[in-house]
Amino acid sequence: MNRYVTNGRTLECIQGNIADQPDIDAVVNAANAMLQTGGGVAGALHRAAGPGLAEECAPMAPIKPGQAVISSAHQLPNRHVIHCLGPVYGRDEPADRLLADCYRNAVQLAEKHSLRSLAFPALSTGVFGYPMETAARVAFTTLIDLMRGLESVELLRFVLFSADDLALHARVLKELTSGAANHE
Repeated sequence: MNRYVTNGRTLECIQGNIADQPDIDAVVNAANAMLQTGGGVAGALHRAAGPGLAEECAPMAPIKPGQAVISSAHQLPNRHVIHCLGPVYGRDEPADRLLADCYRNAVQLAEKHSLRSLAFPALSTGVFGYPMETAARVAFTTLIDLMRGLESVELLRFVLFSADDLALHARVLKELTSGAANHE
């Protein structure tokens, strides 16, 4: 199952490129503390957005693990980029709470700006070393809980780089929502 629907809100998983989500209001950047171009997701988003993204973000830095800030999307096909600093696994503690804070704070920013859709990468699972399955459980548990109270956000999308990552996330989503609302 790649999709969970409840209370008129959808949580879905797809395989794709986080920098190419033209139907999404805001994409989430797996940011570094200084909000600058990096590797992985941050590098892809900064390259696609152009130099204006780094220039806009500079005065907002540094951010702390769990924190989120919002910027324009510049040359990306979205309205905004929400930058989250996930925890480095084994260093930033309590890791689960800090990772949940990333998702919670990103959704709260989307709600504050009346956005309808938000696309996430698998935060902290790249160079920050968070185990993918554990991170998926934290993310989905947090987002499913938040879905009950959303006013403007209607779609939460996970954009996963590989087919294996998609399969893992789909399995975890199914496990966490089995017996609940609507599955597709």
